This record gives sequence, C-alpha cells and structure tokens, in this order.
Amino acid sequence: MKAKVIITPKAEVLDPQGKTVQTALEQMGCTGVRQVRVGKYIEVEMDGDHDTVKTKLSEYADKFLANPNIEDYRLKLED
Repeated sequence: MKAKVIITPKAEVLDPQGKTVQTALEQMGCTGVRQVRVGKYIEVEMDGDHDTVKTKLSEYADKFLANPNIEDYRLKLED
C-alpha cells in the first residue's frame, strides 16, 4: 500500500520559508496570494491492511517524520 504523509507547520507557528516564497511570488507579479506555508511530502510503501498501515504510519509520524510540537501531518492511503 502506498501512503502519503503531508507535513505542515502548525497554524500558530511562524513559517519564514513560506513568507519568503510569498514575497517572491508577489515580486514576480503574482496577485491574490494571501499566505504560503511550506511543508514536507513523504511517500511510503508498506505492507498490511488499511487500518494497520494507518496505525503504524501515525506512530512513525509522531515519533520521527513530524515534530508534533510545531508540525501537523495528514495521511492519505492508496491501495
């Protein structure tokens, strides 16, 4: 099963990289950009059923892939 882990800074955490990208977009003439948040995207292929993979991957994300103090994560699983 392929799993996608999308990690983003928590809303209350400053994102200087996102602000830099937003400023660059504005300087290039892109309009309507209100906010940019930069995160991480990780693909993992794992064996197991949907519930087992989700449980294990959540554990891995909490322990290693994301910093729970400053980041949130979402999982998307594909069969």
